[in-house]
Amino acid sequence: MLRFISFGSGSSGNCYYLYTDTDALLIDAGIGVRALKKHFKDFGLSLSSIHNILITHDHADHVKSIGLLSRDYGLPVYATHRVHVGIDRNYCVRQKISPERIKVIEKGTTFTAGEFRVTPFGVPHDSMDCVGYSIEYNGICFCIMTDVGHVTDEMQPFIAKANYLIIEANYDEEMLKAGHYPQYLKERIQSGIGHLSNHACGEALANYATHNLRRIWLCHLSEENNHPELARITVEQVLRSYGIIIGKDFEADVLRRKLPTGPWELK
Repeated sequence: MLRFISFGSGSSGNCYYLYTDTDALLIDAGIGVRALKKHFKDFGLSLSSIHNILITHDHADHVKSIGLLSRDYGLPVYATHRVHVGIDRNYCVRQKISPERIKVIEKGTTFTAGEFRVTPFGVPHDSMDCVGYSIEYNGICFCIMTDVGHVTDEMQPFIAKANYLIIEANYDEEMLKAGHYPQYLKERIQSGIGHLSNHACGEALANYATHNLRRIWLCHLSEENNHPELARITVEQVLRSYGIIIGKDFEADVLRRKLPTGPWELK
């Protein structure tokens, strides 16, 4: 049985756990090790169940604990070369990844991590590099794309293939426009290498999701420029305008920013 838990999704820290009875992947390591240990204990889980770590990109809210986790649990860390360079240069990552734990991946090249078949693909974001992952296990396709400047042609088939999809819904356009952020930051967020709005998330799902899709999770919501219910309603309204009904065509949930969400059984 494949299961999924989010341990945090947002600028305060991102960390996702995909696991079976005998294997587990951690996707991103942007929350503190102490908090992660507590979460695992609360769920009756052990960090020793993790066999591999996948990293999407090198921003601190996705990698700040990666060196400690890799060192303490002997875990290989999979990322593109440029993401590994970014991690090494990131002053927030005080404990660096030891060379023997560094695993370099290529976009579009599928590899095996334990029981999982993993395909990384490019995602536009203003980090050193950024990828999403399509992860296959026992006929189930789980996909994650977070910190999405815009949805590219490369990303579209992975949305279409997914049974389960984590996709960014970072900001509400009106809240961002009226908010207190300086203009340069507003422009950065709305740029093609920034973040995905609620409306753009809904459009991506409407245009590229297929009958394969069973559940989505909206991730990486801004604390200042979004609200969980607003994100859900906006995406739901966009989908409904295309004749797609949440709860009928597929299920939808919003991942909490600073607390765990889940677990879900992925069937």
